[in-house]
Amino acid sequence: MLEDKLLVWRLRHGSRDALCRIYEKYRDDLLRIAAGLLNEPGTAEDVVHDVFTVFIRSATSFELTGSLKGYLATCVANRARNLNRTKHRQKTICIDSMDSMDGTNKTVPLISTTKRPDQWIIYNEQFRRINNALDQLPYEQKEAVILHIQGRMKFREIAGLQDTSVKTALSRYRYGLDKLRLLLDGEVTK
Repeated sequence: MLEDKLLVWRLRHGSRDALCRIYEKYRDDLLRIAAGLLNEPGTAEDVVHDVFTVFIRSATSFELTGSLKGYLATCVANRARNLNRTKHRQKTICIDSMDSMDGTNKTVPLISTTKRPDQWIIYNEQFRRINNALDQLPYEQKEAVILHIQGRMKFREIAGLQDTSVKTALSRYRYGLDKLRLLLDGEVTK
């Protein structure tokens, strides 16, 4: 916490090194949060970069009143929630492949099969199983579980983000974990 206050102070005074340290310190955790809430690695990276872009723009007037990680995790969760709302409102077109442009009607994959180093988490089998189970939770429960476990946010902070009581945030977390256990145990016993 003291290091974060110092980094924010240095950032407010124009230190690029402070920004790099903040980014390196929290990038992986924020990517995990975004990936868990969005289930799309490219979009998760975009969300984290968007949050840092806004953070940089407001650096000169930013006042750290609590946990920097909690603040950034809240920003990521809000951005992910907004994207999920937008996605839900729009008609989704699923394109796994398309016809080639040369008129040969060959199917050309649109998704790159090359794994980047930062995508290891996405291709991990255990992560996929957990992520599939998380997708079956109501969004509020999913958000509470991810923010508490990955974001290490306190239930008080989650309650503030979700605009509910602390007991409701705790209940969402507990119900989410119970449902995850049922889903994952059912998968193991099959």
